[in-house]
Amino acid sequence: MSSGGLPPELPSPLPLMQLSTGFWAFKTLAAAHELGLFAVLDELGSATAAQVAAKLEIAARPARMLLTGCAALGLVQAEAGEGDGDGDGGAFANSAMAEAYLVPSRPYYFGGWVRMLDRRLYPGWGRLDEALRTNAPTTWDPRTQESLFSGEDPALLETFWQAMHSLSSSTARGLARAADLGAYRRLLDVGGGSGAYAIELCRAYPGLRATVFDLPHVCPIAAGRAAEAGLSERIAVHPGDFLNDPALPQGHDLILLSMVLHDWDEPTGRALLAKCHAALPPGGAVVISELMVDDDRSGPVAAALMGLNMLVETVGGENYTAAEYGRWLTEAGFEQPRDVLLDGPGANRVLVAVRH
Repeated sequence: MSSGGLPPELPSPLPLMQLSTGFWAFKTLAAAHELGLFAVLDELGSATAAQVAAKLEIAARPARMLLTGCAALGLVQAEAGEGDGDGDGGAFANSAMAEAYLVPSRPYYFGGWVRMLDRRLYPGWGRLDEALRTNAPTTWDPRTQESLFSGEDPALLETFWQAMHSLSSSTARGLARAADLGAYRRLLDVGGGSGAYAIELCRAYPGLRATVFDLPHVCPIAAGRAAEAGLSERIAVHPGDFLNDPALPQGHDLILLSMVLHDWDEPTGRALLAKCHAALPPGGAVVISELMVDDDRSGPVAAALMGLNMLVETVGGENYTAAEYGRWLTEAGFEQPRDVLLDGPGANRVLVAVRH
């Protein structure tokens, strides 16, 4: 290049800017949710910045900024009409997405997930470099706690299970649409947590009955959710420990592992699949529903970053490929699994494999 010439054309730095400021968008969502913006707009129908400021008990300036940020992110929308002339602009209302998922009274409220990311995972991800250097989680201490799921802090447990219910309910509806499970009658949801999958699958398949199998302190949460959904007669709970119990509960022709295998290392996952095979009758099936990374491990983004989240949250977990799961399944005695794409926040693929 000559001294007076232009430098060679460089790639745009805009994608790097978007990456480096990604937390701005999340913290805008998290702060709006924590302050109660979406509940206020649901209550009022629409509101100006001045009205929002009064309801949230904040000053007018941050109220304007919060509404502008949320509008840019598609969380709220400006109502048609002129502004009020004082710089506050016109009225704002919840977007359809916020109205469906960010108002606490809605049946598919997603705010538990937002709150957990803000209160638990955001600080943990702030120490991602530490997790990478130590190969250890940063959201809990393995030296003092048996696992991520055995904590006794009631507030933390409530936040965690609200989050998982938020994430799982939407994903379970996607699973019901993507994979035809109508031939099965008794579902065992291993590590089923709050029962979100059992509830949504029972709603989708009227002939299905389900058992949520999880730790003793988790089962009352699932029982309560099933009762709220009016499904207590079709959804039972079975307390236990799928890692340490010698066998899984019998009497089911379908076993679901949703967002379970990625919490553990490969030997643990293979051992769990062996228990699933032993618990199923011939013709029974196991379903793996997760965010799976591509076989060449180049993406997709959601699965790749969830994998890093497993570094922050677990001792040995990671997000695996569909090919890896396929090998584990066939070597455990299942037929070659059927691979189905899934559109859900907690899973992008489903593998369904039948026991010989």
